[in-house]
Amino acid sequence: MKDLKIFQYGCGKMSVYTMRYVIENGGKIIGAVDINPDVIGKDIGEVMGTDKVGVIIEDAKNAEKILTELKPDCAIVTTMSLLSDLEEALMTCAKCGVNAITTCEEAFYPMNSNPTLTNKIDQLAKENNCTITGSGYQDAFWGNLITTLAGASHNITKIKGSSSYNVEDYGIALAKAHGAGLSKEEFEKEIASADEITDEERQKVIESGAYAPSYMWNVNGWLCDKLGLTVVSQRQKCVPQFNDYDIESSTLGMTVKAGMATGMSAVVTTETKEGITLETECIGKVYNKDEFDRNEWTIYGEPDTTLVIEKPATVELTCATTVNRIPDVIKADAGFIPTSRMGELKYIK
Repeated sequence: MKDLKIFQYGCGKMSVYTMRYVIENGGKIIGAVDINPDVIGKDIGEVMGTDKVGVIIEDAKNAEKILTELKPDCAIVTTMSLLSDLEEALMTCAKCGVNAITTCEEAFYPMNSNPTLTNKIDQLAKENNCTITGSGYQDAFWGNLITTLAGASHNITKIKGSSSYNVEDYGIALAKAHGAGLSKEEFEKEIASADEITDEERQKVIESGAYAPSYMWNVNGWLCDKLGLTVVSQRQKCVPQFNDYDIESSTLGMTVKAGMATGMSAVVTTETKEGITLETECIGKVYNKDEFDRNEWTIYGEPDTTLVIEKPATVELTCATTVNRIPDVIKADAGFIPTSRMGELKYIK
């Protein structure tokens, strides 16, 4: 990481950590952009809560020009949760020949949810000899930890996982993607109904680029890729979460009243040719006062093995994982390369 030149694309909540972690690991933030007029023109030190460092946040509409001039070793993209929302940012990086790593959850393994756009980015990245990938909390806690446990198993019949997180920690785009603040009827119409279709209909939606996967949809694809499993079928079901009293949401800027969705649980079930079933659940919602993050996975087979992590610092772990992956991104083959093909996650200093 020492002396690497890093570009920050998106200067919201996550960038507070990604930029600081880069600097503290010996890297240099040489430029930053955002679309928010409230942060454009500020020094990145103001975002991080540190002294000014002499790097001013510029308008993202000028990203191509800035990237061409600065030629960073890698860009960190911390903006939205769906690949389609990142098309401009990732295509700009690929066009400029700049390696990029993003915390976008779908980008963890977008081959199974938006193959058309993934292939488009992959082709441009190959043409300009750079690497695009997605990483974050799931790379370690839903990915490498699980495949390591699998490597200690004699045989496996099922992999079951559940992880919860507070949508307040990640920004408005993620909160809305989880249906937070919707009525039961709105949730059914805007979120749940998308999965009440046949496999054939779903595949058509996926190929069109209009599918909205839950986070575990891409995680299951990543796990199968890493473990060498062949997917036969995959389905997801999104269920709203409710609370019996009002909760204030600073991210949504509203009171989520009792009876309104605080978020959702999404369960993804994957059947494989090898006979191993993956059943994974992510629960993202506005937490009440008694709730906290929890990550629990069980590998069934010989032997059964359960891993439980309570109160993980999900935001910090996401950002540290992303920064620690940068050397792997720089060394990887050109194209859209998932971290399942980059080897194990390593600590760097």
